[in-house]
Amino acid sequence: MARWLVVSDNHGDREILVSLRQALKPDAVFHCGDSEMEAADPWFKGAYVVQGNMDFDSELPLVETPTVDGCKVLLTHGHYDAVHWDLTKLKLHADEVQADLVFFGHTHELAAEVVGGHVFVNPGSISQPRGEYRQLGGTCAVVTVTADHWDVQYYTRDAQPVTDLDFSFKRP
Repeated sequence: MARWLVVSDNHGDREILVSLRQALKPDAVFHCGDSEMEAADPWFKGAYVVQGNMDFDSELPLVETPTVDGCKVLLTHGHYDAVHWDLTKLKLHADEVQADLVFFGHTHELAAEVVGGHVFVNPGSISQPRGEYRQLGGTCAVVTVTADHWDVQYYTRDAQPVTDLDFSFKRP
C-alpha cells in the first residue's frame, strides 16, 4: 500500500505545500502545476511536478508520465488538453501513453471519475478553489494505492479529510 499526495494550483502559497507534506506524510507527491515556484525549489525534491499556465520556469516539464508503485501516471496541468471544455483531449492523451491514472489541475475544481478506463483525478486548487466545493477553502487529494483499488480521499488545507469526498476505483 502506498499513499500519494496530489496537489495543484497553490499559486505561490508555498507554505501550504510544506504543511500538507508534513501532515499527510505521503510516499509520493504529484504537483499538477501553477505552483508559481522555481523548478529548483527544495519542496520539489523527490516530487513529480509539471508546469502550469501561470508557471514561467521553463525547467518545469509540461507533462510527466512516471510509473510509480506499478501504476502508469499521466501528470499534466491540463491547459493544453482543453480541460475547461471537457476531458476528450486528455482522455486521448491518456490512451496514447497508456496511463492508469491521470492527475491534472487548471480548473480549480476537484473531480474524480473514470473516463475510458483511466482514473482521472483533479485535486482542485489548494489556494484558490472554484465550483461546488469552493467553500472548503482549498483541497488536495490523497490517492491510496492497493493491489486491487485506487482510493481517492480529498483533504482540506488543514489536512482534514472531507468525509463526503472519498472514492474507490477498482484496478483492472
